[in-house]
Amino acid sequence: MKFTEEINRRRTFGIISHPDAGKTTLTEKLLLFGGAIQEAGAVKSNKIKKGATSDFMEIERQRGISVATSVLAFEYQDIKINILDTPGHKDFAEDTFRTLTAVDSVIVVIDVAKGVEEQTEKLVSVCRMRNIPMIVFINKLDREGKDAFELLDEIEQKLGLTVTPLSFPIGMGYDFKGIYNIWEKNINLFSGDSRKDIEETIEISDLSSSELNTLIGDDAADTLREEVELVEGIYPKFENKEYQNGTLQPVFFGSALNNFGVRELLDCFISIAPPPRPKESDIRLVKPEEQDFTGFVFKIHANMDPKHRDRLAFIKIVSGTFERNVPYLHTRHKKKLKFSSPNAFFAEKKEIVDISYPGDIVGLHDTGNFKIGDTLTQGEILHYKGIPSFSPEHFRYINNADPMKSKQLAKGIDQLMDEGVAQLFTLELNGRKVIGTVGALQYEVIQYRLEHEYGAKCTYENLNVHKACWVDPEDPLNEEFKEFKRVKNKFLAKDKQGQLVFLADSSFSLQMTQQKYPSIQFHFTSEF
Repeated sequence: MKFTEEINRRRTFGIISHPDAGKTTLTEKLLLFGGAIQEAGAVKSNKIKKGATSDFMEIERQRGISVATSVLAFEYQDIKINILDTPGHKDFAEDTFRTLTAVDSVIVVIDVAKGVEEQTEKLVSVCRMRNIPMIVFINKLDREGKDAFELLDEIEQKLGLTVTPLSFPIGMGYDFKGIYNIWEKNINLFSGDSRKDIEETIEISDLSSSELNTLIGDDAADTLREEVELVEGIYPKFENKEYQNGTLQPVFFGSALNNFGVRELLDCFISIAPPPRPKESDIRLVKPEEQDFTGFVFKIHANMDPKHRDRLAFIKIVSGTFERNVPYLHTRHKKKLKFSSPNAFFAEKKEIVDISYPGDIVGLHDTGNFKIGDTLTQGEILHYKGIPSFSPEHFRYINNADPMKSKQLAKGIDQLMDEGVAQLFTLELNGRKVIGTVGALQYEVIQYRLEHEYGAKCTYENLNVHKACWVDPEDPLNEEFKEFKRVKNKFLAKDKQGQLVFLADSSFSLQMTQQKYPSIQFHFTSEF
């Protein structure tokens, strides 16, 4: 009985948005409600000493952006909440796509002034593909921004969502007076005093009462009545089943920086968001309430603690319970491993846990056994699907800048690639190493981390490649494939798993190659 209760009280979700919409700030404020931190820091330039709790890499503190997904857990009203705060910067989108395989629902943060931005569109389309339930939080209401109805239209059109507002703003920017909570039927007045951690709410069950006029003034009261009437007229009523199927998205308004509208979001979230969901493996659908443990690695992070060069593999538990010091089967290596110190997270703080339940994220110390996408089970041979490597868009040769440190460089590159920061290709022709990334900023991160974590220096050299495609021949022994390997020799490389990759120098040559060798398939993700 306790087992099912533990599953049902877990909520694991990710926060996604365009950079600067306020994801990390929102994460901080949610933790504040969980009593996990006393005072929240904002990601700004170096002016404040107190960085955000969820940004622990030095480079993130310098730049004021999040580059790695962090995992945070806290308890709120007897619900165990696991948040995965993802990087918004498009150069790190791959990390975010992988994180989305480990969440059961998502909160999408949208900036009231900028509206829907391109990165948000990409991420939301991934969520829609997988039918992940989404709640939309429209942030920064204390600044001037677009009209609420205009924003809701934009979300429906650009993101293809069906929305229903569960709270509504009273004014905006300078005349922002507060929020009417449609879900709980009460009003929350905005004081603009950031020292007050948690605002008072005033219950108003009847919008036509004169009490509203005394609270916010006649004009604002009349406008609010009209707008709420409009909302109830235009938008569908909230249905939990539709939300959980991913066909209806509730919308909340607020200002994360001023901690305003965040409690409403959290209270509604814990009552409607789904507990851990079943997951598809290569042989069957695995349900969380099964007795046998299964889980998969969705992220590997090296050197979280500069004092110890450690590597942590993040595992999302899908079914059963994960216990400390119990041997589990690593299905790719077909060998059993046991873990003496599995970690649960609170950003930089880690605690050792004895038992974890479905929906939890556990960090396991790794000496190089894990790759992203690996599955651990109690003994059954199965593999979880859906954690691809994407075809990179930027390519550079990597050269050793300090011949004395070639061992450190090789080790550093090896570990960073396992982490999924970028992909490594080795040319067939001369064995030179090429690094492929989804975004250009990753090269800086790699260079910075190689130097600061492994003591190795590297330089880059540009390489003119348009796309990398994984090569999948119908018959590896036929003449066509042999000819392809001979003609395209200098464009061929192996990835880290030893799969053959074709580095096309232009989209034209890729098309010509596809036409010339019809029996060979070229894939843009490694999972085929």
